[in-house]
Parts: sequence; C-alpha cells; structure tokens
Amino acid sequence: MKPELDDIDNKILALLMDDARTPTSTIAKRVDIARTTAIARISNLEKRGVIAGYAVKLNQDMVQPAVRAYVGINVDPRKANAMVNALQRLQQVETLCAVSGSVDYMLTLRCASTGELDRLLDQIGAIDGVRQTSTSIILTKRIDRAPA
Repeated sequence: MKPELDDIDNKILALLMDDARTPTSTIAKRVDIARTTAIARISNLEKRGVIAGYAVKLNQDMVQPAVRAYVGINVDPRKANAMVNALQRLQQVETLCAVSGSVDYMLTLRCASTGELDRLLDQIGAIDGVRQTSTSIILTKRIDRAPA
C-alpha cells in the first residue's frame, strides 16, 4: 500500500530532494510550520519508509570519467534476459531500464574516453539478441532532480 502524503509532506520532500542538508528551521519556515512539527514530520516520513536514506551526491566533473551516454537498445525478446546479464557484467553501465516506445531498453554508460565508449558500444552491439543500438552522448546536465 502506498503511503498517503499531504501537501506539507510533499513540500518537505521537495526541499530535502533539492538539498538533504537543509536545516530543519529553514524547512519549517518555507513550509510555514513550527520547527518541532517539521522534525516530527521528517521523522515520520523516515519511519514510514518514504525517506529511505540520505546520500552524498558527487560532483560528476571532479570524480567521474568524462564521457557519459544514453544508449537505446532494441533486442530480441527471447534473448532479453541474457542481454541483461551480459550488461550487468560491464562496469561502465550505470543504469538499465526497460522502456516503452521506439526502443526496448535505455542504458546509461559512463566511460573514461570516447575511445572507450566506442569499444564498449561495439561490445554491446555484439551481444546475442541485440538488434540495434542508438547512442546520444550527454554534453551537459541542465536539470538534475534525481534523488541521490
């Protein structure tokens, strides 16, 4: 069962997703509630599992390799599980999502160079069941609201 969230909970979550280190007093002021109420609300969200944890979000330019790309993959459905297993073994794979639309899967890759990306795309294209790939290199991240 999905937990019920009211407007105050949603506002608190939005503030914490923007910056998990936002002081409780600041959250209380922005949501227009007492600081003790904000503390209780956040604690309740944690206990209910709505807030699963807090994490550090690293500066990608400083700690991550320079080239990231989205790769759309069309795959033979009978070979999809084997493809997922093959991709799971590649350390450059950040995410793999089954999607609807013109591709079956969307993959996010992180590579140290365009040469490594090129070799990796050849390797992915050679996986049994992969029919076609389409790649877009990520130039800049303009908005990032993903939870850390």
